[in-house]
Amino acid sequence: MRTLGRVRRQRQALVSGLARALILHGKIQTTEAKAKELRPFIEKLVTRARNDTIANRRLLSAHFNNEQMIVQKLVTDIAPRYRERAGGYTRIIKLAPRASDSSRQAVIEFV
Repeated sequence: MRTLGRVRRQRQALVSGLARALILHGKIQTTEAKAKELRPFIEKLVTRARNDTIANRRLLSAHFNNEQMIVQKLVTDIAPRYRERAGGYTRIIKLAPRASDSSRQAVIEFV
């Protein structure tokens, strides 16, 4: 597991925020390490959202501080596209390093 230079709670908040942005925009640009850390997190959320039950909505809501708009978009817009897909809902595309600090960049998006 990558620590991303943060303690556990900060890392969880970072990944949750990245997941929120990915759900809202469908595609985000970030560092390669953050994208690789985000992928398994978002894949599990989409898998849970495919089965639209109250229990699953509550579990999804717990990841996003009860933001119902995010859960609604995940359950009604994103998850139905992957109903027949067994997994692999996201793709990571590597980009050129950032000029300021040469950190490797990547775009993560829904397939």
